[in-house]
Amino acid sequence: MRELRSAHGRTYADEAGIRLKDTPQPLYRLLVLAHLLSARIRGSIALATARALHEAGLRDPRRMARADWQERVDALGRGGYRRYDERTATQLGEAAELLTERWGGDLRRLRREADGKVSELRHMLQEFPGVGPAGADIFLREVQAVWPEAAPYLDAKALQGAERLKLPKDPDRLTELAGRTGPAVLAAALVRAAVDKDVADDTLRRAG
Repeated sequence: MRELRSAHGRTYADEAGIRLKDTPQPLYRLLVLAHLLSARIRGSIALATARALHEAGLRDPRRMARADWQERVDALGRGGYRRYDERTATQLGEAAELLTERWGGDLRRLRREADGKVSELRHMLQEFPGVGPAGADIFLREVQAVWPEAAPYLDAKALQGAERLKLPKDPDRLTELAGRTGPAVLAAALVRAAVDKDVADDTLRRAG
């Protein structure tokens, strides 16, 4: 666990340049990142695309909704997100409109509506076009850093990483072993081990 944390203990939000806080803009950027990461595309491309959308000024739902479709396509393309760019451009616009109209552009209102129920949060997140079960899991793994009611959120993908590293698959035991490591950092590191065999092999070699 120490080697995993030392070499791979970084959240995906941090890697995408999102300084995650419980405020509307970083929460929205995290939602977009979860959407991008949930597609069958390399994580590095999704992260680069999240940064490209931010650089294009598409960093809050009102700007995303106001941007025309081609503007969104172009920003996605600059990040390398070409395989799904046209469909994703449409989904991002529709999701931004839903967030603006139903929750005033503020995901904290969605959180309040869920009333502390993580299962309800997961269900509501999937109302956004392009955010399915995998995208909701990604969002919750990361947002637990600022929404403590979601912690510890170690979904099937994180537990797959634990298994690959020969660690317990019990979330409570993993949290105990992680010590002061935040649950979002723990979840991200375990997911990296799940999706990248080199990460798992490197960690086991370091610990050996």
